Amino acid sequence: RKDPVQTRPLGATGLRVSALAFGTMTFGGGRSDFFRAIGDTGDAEARRMVDMCLDAGVNLFDTADAYTDGKAEEILGRALAPRREEALIATKLHARTGPGPNDLGASRHHVIAACEASLRRLGTDRIDLLQLHGFDAATPLEETLRALDDLVRAGKVRYIGCSNYSAWHAMKALGTSEREGLERFACMQAYYSAAARDLEWELVPLALDQGLGVLVYSPLSGGLLTGKFRRGEADPEGTRRAQMGRSPGIYDLERAFDVVEALEAVAAERGASVAQAALAWLLRRPAVTSLILGARTPEQLADILGAADWVMSDEDVARVERAGRVPPPYPQWHQLLYNTARMSEPWMAEAAEGARPPG
Repeated sequence: RKDPVQTRPLGATGLRVSALAFGTMTFGGGRSDFFRAIGDTGDAEARRMVDMCLDAGVNLFDTADAYTDGKAEEILGRALAPRREEALIATKLHARTGPGPNDLGASRHHVIAACEASLRRLGTDRIDLLQLHGFDAATPLEETLRALDDLVRAGKVRYIGCSNYSAWHAMKALGTSEREGLERFACMQAYYSAAARDLEWELVPLALDQGLGVLVYSPLSGGLLTGKFRRGEADPEGTRRAQMGRSPGIYDLERAFDVVEALEAVAAERGASVAQAALAWLLRRPAVTSLILGARTPEQLADILGAADWVMSDEDVARVERAGRVPPPYPQWHQLLYNTARMSEPWMAEAAEGARPPG
């Protein structure tokens, strides 16, 4: 690589993270069919890919306590140990980690226990970014946020974030932090790709308005946007999509293949791979801070790291955007039709072409 991966501020904080991050969901395999389909990367290959990322300028590594029963954190911790000070570790808690009634969620009990367990598995004295993996409607937000605030004040956690929150969940949490004087979310981690753009209607405007960074997971929609899959053809054997029988969040496969074909055209003109084009498109989207990349092999990783080597043109961004455009839901279609002049997100005007009243 000629140039290191660029960095961007994490929301409104002073922390800078690489525009490409490395996700570890493929580490360790696991007992379930789900994790076996995703990958079974062991220590030696994990260390090789972690070194590739660090050498390329990637400084953010994302994992979770629920990935392969905690093995992903253990493998990442061992792989990063020789170069820990070069890396930022992000992990998540919320999913079930044991058989007990308190082994899940975001209660004070589980937040603190899960953080301590992650610290042990990662072999580190601090977690740079601790994220809530889901919204816990059974626990008061004040309880959850105070527990996270205590962990930050104790020096065990540097920043906090959320994942898979709806806009009102995130806004309620931000309001609670402000009211109670508690640590504030720095970012949200969310599913986003050129073929799955649900978050553009509520979460992206929220992130822009409230200064939240957006960490994107599954930016290739589980491999659908790699160019391996073709309209009307059977999924290639051995691919994640073939093993799982689906791509996450893709409900209109025909529109998704329109996106694939637009990406193929852009990639061919640039001498790039389809995966690189899909990632380069996301890196041009509003509010996006970093794309979390998953890879089963060093060869796959080398290809997707190439997305940082070029900036997609405005014309090509619009070309892919049109292919994946979806009709806006209410009240967005009404706002786009009748209130565009007073909207606070001018970038959303590109969607006005698709705004149509129902019926």
